[in-house]
Amino acid sequence: MGLFFVVTSPGLDQLAAQELRLLDLIPSVEPGGVTFRADDEGLYRANLHLRTASRILARVGQFFYATTFGELREKASRLPWERFLRPGQPVTIRVTCHKSKLIHTDAVAERIAGAIYDRLGQESPLKKALGDESTDSTQLIVVRVANDQVIVSMDSSGELLHKRGYRLAVAKAPLRETLAAGMLLASGWDGSATLMDPFCGSGTIPIEAAMMALGIPPGLKRRFAFMDWPGFDEERWQALLADVHPSEALELPIFASDRDAGAVKMAQENAARAGVENAIHFACQAVSAITPHGGHGWVVTNPPYGIRVSEGKDLRNLYAQFGNVLRALCPGWSVAVLSSDLMLLGQTGLKLDTSLAMINGGVSVRLGRGRVGSE
Repeated sequence: MGLFFVVTSPGLDQLAAQELRLLDLIPSVEPGGVTFRADDEGLYRANLHLRTASRILARVGQFFYATTFGELREKASRLPWERFLRPGQPVTIRVTCHKSKLIHTDAVAERIAGAIYDRLGQESPLKKALGDESTDSTQLIVVRVANDQVIVSMDSSGELLHKRGYRLAVAKAPLRETLAAGMLLASGWDGSATLMDPFCGSGTIPIEAAMMALGIPPGLKRRFAFMDWPGFDEERWQALLADVHPSEALELPIFASDRDAGAVKMAQENAARAGVENAIHFACQAVSAITPHGGHGWVVTNPPYGIRVSEGKDLRNLYAQFGNVLRALCPGWSVAVLSSDLMLLGQTGLKLDTSLAMINGGVSVRLGRGRVGSE
């Protein structure tokens, strides 16, 4: 059994914990994400199925204390590096230091690289970590030094998990796939009712919804870092893939529209790459032209809020019109609307719970959730 940490964007930790429970894995929410214990198969399943996770880290042995660089290298060399690395394998080491005697991150990375050499007997080329992702296919190692306690983790995911492989065409200010999945889960939509997104952009929300409803795991078409670990069990992985049985069609379709014809074209192309183009009805139209289908349904959407898209424009009328359309055409429907501006959400005239805070492209946003006609 290993200890794993699911890294999530702000606001998605509880939703990731909910997903882990559905995988029969016991979560514990912590700052920045969720921990769980599992065997290798549990780790494989989490990477394959989690829709709201950014990456999954595997703890490399136990944490330890170090106050000198010599102590750091000596103790780190006792860690079971051979479980994750082959001698000479290139690594990227990302270090954070907080309230500790060891504060020089590059020096910490050099000692960790030295400890790997001490344990495996061959030097691993050390790459420099840039931003939130590795710059190549090297193995990412995450080292956190806080209050002189050292925690070393191995990235099991590789590229960030929001990269499903389908979104090559993007409109302005694209919504990250993990956030779109989080919006859907937080809205309470479970695929059993009609879904509409009248501001679909490049289609992330409807595509994530279709994948959820059809039972298509988000990691089905991608490669993971754990596949390069010495102990990777290919047979077990193939058995997990063989156990995936997506539905061929939805009982109730998903409707996506946008007034930008270019965005709708991108959305259709992305849906085709995801294999869900037949599950989504796309239309180029303004929000005032939407046509609800069925009785009760969900509206889950990310309208412009004046940052990157429609910057400098007064959007109050757009939000007011959106609310009026929903009251006229969708009474009783559930709604989830993402926006950075509580005032704009208020313009809809809908009674919305805005307690769930998230981050969208570095911008603090709120997900307004409610039911049309409950005002």
